[in-house]
Amino acid sequence: MKLISKHLLALAAATLAVGAQADINVGVTVSATGPAASLGIPEKNTFTLLPTTIAGQKVNYIVLDDASDTTQAVANTRKFITEHKVDVVVGSTVTPNSLAMIDVVSEAQTPMVSMAASARIVEPVDAKKRWVFKTPQNDIMMALAIATHMASQGVKSVGFIGFADAYGEGWYGEFNKIAGIKGLTIVASERYNRTDTSVTGQVLKLMAAKPDAVLVAGSGTPAALPQKSLKERGYTGKMYQTHGVANNDFLRVGGKDVEGTFLPSGPVLVTAQLPADHPVKKSAADYQARYEAAFGKGTVSTFGGHAWDAGQLLAAAIPVALKTKAQPGTPAFRAALRDALEGLKEVPGAHGVFNMSPNDHLGLDQRARVMVKIENGTWKYQP
Repeated sequence: MKLISKHLLALAAATLAVGAQADINVGVTVSATGPAASLGIPEKNTFTLLPTTIAGQKVNYIVLDDASDTTQAVANTRKFITEHKVDVVVGSTVTPNSLAMIDVVSEAQTPMVSMAASARIVEPVDAKKRWVFKTPQNDIMMALAIATHMASQGVKSVGFIGFADAYGEGWYGEFNKIAGIKGLTIVASERYNRTDTSVTGQVLKLMAAKPDAVLVAGSGTPAALPQKSLKERGYTGKMYQTHGVANNDFLRVGGKDVEGTFLPSGPVLVTAQLPADHPVKKSAADYQARYEAAFGKGTVSTFGGHAWDAGQLLAAAIPVALKTKAQPGTPAFRAALRDALEGLKEVPGAHGVFNMSPNDHLGLDQRARVMVKIENGTWKYQP
């Protein structure tokens, strides 16, 4: 009798082990604290809305905070791979963190979906970046939107101030490429740190150049600092921000100093204002409704939308990977999931419609951006 009991216990343990292996584990690192917290918090919130079962398989989301710190983002990624044996990594919130994670995921041959903007995260698609995908619009797409709008507003000269990191440098590089084509001259270029509390020296140099418009290449609430300083000094030219500020915390911190600002954004920021025939209106409205039902009316942001879109990519790719009969938790499944992500077509998200390919690990087109103006403390769609 004892022998039979032991046999049954062993069989039950084996069954449980097989069940545990069948779970799909998703490691998520977000910047829920630190300078990028206003971006990372809505991302973290969004993962509570994603399905916990896909194609009949249980999905576990293991969410860690990297505190907007590159070293911590890398540590989180290593933990996901070594301790949790994840099938895919999602994150991080910001470009420097995401770039630092690439070596880790490529070495482990684990697919990664970044929620940060720089094209450098996925371009060029080489031996390392073949494992990496992302959901935010590329800087060049948004830079083109800004430069086109500036030209339509009669702007000729531009002052630039951006973060002194990969985000700011990436933006300067992309905007510089397109400025000349649109008849714009960059007359001043300054940098500052995300944690700076004063940019007086940089602002004085911008003011001295007398640009028709100033572009701030920052993200989250730290992007308000240069604009507030320019207003304090009496700057009256046009102000532009990047899609890195498209959340309500930026409006709160910027207050009256950011009134009249133009910026490009994913359509989800102004879902209700989109024309009925806009190709992203339905999928953006779905995310907005789900998020605001959970977290309150008016709380949706573009950053949470990037997390939602990562979830949509996984929901579309996981069933394809499972059809290969590879088991979650194995190198074969991770490879199959990578291949499935790369083959996705016409996947609707909160920001756009994704069409991946071996040479394009973003997959968005011009349907993924609109121009927006800050009016009376809210976002106003610019047709």
